[in-house]
Amino acid sequence: MHESIILPTFGLQAYTAVMIYIIVALTVVSIFMSRKFTLVPGKFQSVLELIVDLFAGLLDETVGHKGRAYLPFILTFAIFILVSNFMGLIPGLLPPTSNLNTTFGLSIIVFLATHYVGVKEHGAKYFKHFMGPVWWLAPLIIPIEIIGHLARPASLALRLFGNMMGHEQIDGVLLILMPIAYPLLLLTSVLGIIVFLIQAFIFSLLSMMYLGGAVEDSH
Repeated sequence: MHESIILPTFGLQAYTAVMIYIIVALTVVSIFMSRKFTLVPGKFQSVLELIVDLFAGLLDETVGHKGRAYLPFILTFAIFILVSNFMGLIPGLLPPTSNLNTTFGLSIIVFLATHYVGVKEHGAKYFKHFMGPVWWLAPLIIPIEIIGHLARPASLALRLFGNMMGHEQIDGVLLILMPIAYPLLLLTSVLGIIVFLIQAFIFSLLSMMYLGGAVEDSH
């Protein structure tokens, strides 16, 4: 894939530059929108509130009564990933989520946040669940638990990267075959929008589940 964009990169990798542009744009938009919210919401604000309520409800189900505290964290990931995914539909730009460095970076943040929350909620007792239900199983359970937890960021990163890279590769092939492939390109763009939404949601939902496991009282 030719990694170049129409915006200045300032010597950075194209994916990194787009990611920074997205972060700056989302920050500006968030500040602007926060000043536009009213007690009586309009149509756009109502839609935003419905989305927030959806994620808040999912956090209540997956994390429990403490889940609302992690709503900003989860929503930030969901919005950033969704916007990053949609960059692939804009000519001259590319989605940062089709780069493995980006998806692994996001996944590692979730991984670290999960264990931070576990220690915050339970202290040193959090690590007891790595040892299994009885002490004599610890030599067997500890390696299994470590592998399982390390597989989480790998799974998150590879799932998001694979779907986004696959979509980019298909679009690249169809562009070479233009104009005869125009109907197929239109179809893949429509399907791509669905994939973008699903992947952002799945990443967020799995992150909620990992946080829920860390908060769980059984730990």
